[in-house]
Amino acid sequence: MLKLKPNCECCDRDLPPESVDARICTFECTFCASCAEGVLGGVCPNCGGNFAPRPIRPAAMLAKYPASSERVRKEKCG
Repeated sequence: MLKLKPNCECCDRDLPPESVDARICTFECTFCASCAEGVLGGVCPNCGGNFAPRPIRPAAMLAKYPASSERVRKEKCG
């Protein structure tokens, strides 16, 4: 199950579970669309993989399986 991390690992922008701007790689590294497409050029700096839009968990399932509150931030991005 996806963790639904709460922020962009690059700019630290908030990415709530319902955000359509969240992008993830196959290892669930999480970035905002602006950083993923612009700063990072579509390539994850952690694993070298590509990004896809993060799915939005339905509200009923979010209540049962809440999003992570653990913020992750890269020291150097891009």
